[in-house]
Amino acid sequence: MASNTASVQRNGTALVFSGVLDRAAVTALWPSLSSPEDVRQLDLTAVTRVDSAGLALLAELAARARAAGGTAEIIGSPTGYNELSAAYRLAPTLDFHALSAAS
Repeated sequence: MASNTASVQRNGTALVFSGVLDRAAVTALWPSLSSPEDVRQLDLTAVTRVDSAGLALLAELAARARAAGGTAEIIGSPTGYNELSAAYRLAPTLDFHALSAAS
């Protein structure tokens, strides 16, 4: 399991993630993400899988970027990302995008 250990590195205004972004990873990584407001990219190209907790982390980081007046571009699409984004009705910017209610 050590090969799946998640990590994040800051590269300018990008956060570069690697490994599996799951519940355990979110718990471990959150303290190192104390000032995500200036983030403009979330690089997921080295992430192998995302679960709902990982997606929630990414959505929170994107929301903080929006609140600071910017946007966080998502780079990469690891296993689970597209399916969960669709299930939670998230826009490509990871903002909630509610569909019209049925009539």
